[in-house]
Amino acid sequence: MHFLGHVVRFIVSALVLLVVGWLVPQFSVGGFWSALVLALVIALLGWAIEGIFGKKVTPFGRGIVGFLASALVIWLAQFVVSGVSVSIIGALLAALVIGIIDLFIPVSTPFEAGRDDRSR
Repeated sequence: MHFLGHVVRFIVSALVLLVVGWLVPQFSVGGFWSALVLALVIALLGWAIEGIFGKKVTPFGRGIVGFLASALVIWLAQFVVSGVSVSIIGALLAALVIGIIDLFIPVSTPFEAGRDDRSR
């Protein structure tokens, strides 16, 4: 993915986090810049968890383990980003809403999806 693709992806992620902050109780984001930094921190924490534990325990993984890892990443990110406040219940609800939104907004480009299918 090119640099512009990454920028667009983080902007969309920040907008999704703002919407989640509006929908989910006990999850608040101070503004767009906090949401943008939060999206970056969530991506970095997800990358670190994937590097340590493998793809099955990532926020992008399937099933309950991926869901719980996603909630944990969201909860931990509040300690890094100012203007973000998340309770444990808020993190669980946010992970659920983000997972539902991810069903409708593609996370990867068609090229990346094709590359993942060939590696199996």
